[in-house]
Amino acid sequence: MTDESQVAVPAALPRIGDPAPDFDADSTHGRVRLADYAGRWLVLFSHPADFTPVCTTEFVAFAELAGDFAARNVALLGNSIDSVYSHLAWTRAIADKLGVRIPFPIIADLDMQVARAYGMLHPKTSQTAAVRAVFVIDPEQTVRAVLYYPMNAGRMIPEILRLIDALQTSDRDSVSCPANWRPGDDVVLGAPTTEAARDARLADQDVKLTDWYLATVPDRGADR
Repeated sequence: MTDESQVAVPAALPRIGDPAPDFDADSTHGRVRLADYAGRWLVLFSHPADFTPVCTTEFVAFAELAGDFAARNVALLGNSIDSVYSHLAWTRAIADKLGVRIPFPIIADLDMQVARAYGMLHPKTSQTAAVRAVFVIDPEQTVRAVLYYPMNAGRMIPEILRLIDALQTSDRDSVSCPANWRPGDDVVLGAPTTEAARDARLADQDVKLTDWYLATVPDRGADR
């Protein structure tokens, strides 16, 4: 008979459209709170452990694109279940050995409060190490995208940047971004939902029409 008190119950995963769970935690840049990021986009990402090969390559990749994120009003914030002293030693080692400075804070989540709040702990993988989770949080502090990777596969950081571009383009122009979209590519219009709207779409000379439900227009942001 199973002792229910010993069964690990995973925290609920914040879903797209949910308010981002609040946090107040120590980091390599001092105390950080969710409220500190109000008015900016935030990429909150977790990694399994400091001084590990894949995590090191990911942090270097994030650091190399930090300026591109900042240009889009996006802050980066790492998280793992390691001490702030471990984080400080690791970032110093990255600077010394690889010549890369990590410009963003890393939460020292020793009590696992952030990891639990964001569903970063997957018990069948590890009870004490976070998987590679990514949460994209908008300036109103709403979860807009959630990505999960296993411990043995590194993230494609340019794809996270592309995802930010897609979200910001969709918000700005009330459009959607198709498969493999990159800034400057055509964007997709929403499908008509009435006969009148369908007929108007079919008659619209300003769109690239494949069928009544599938129409694209140039990305308005390409010229900005």
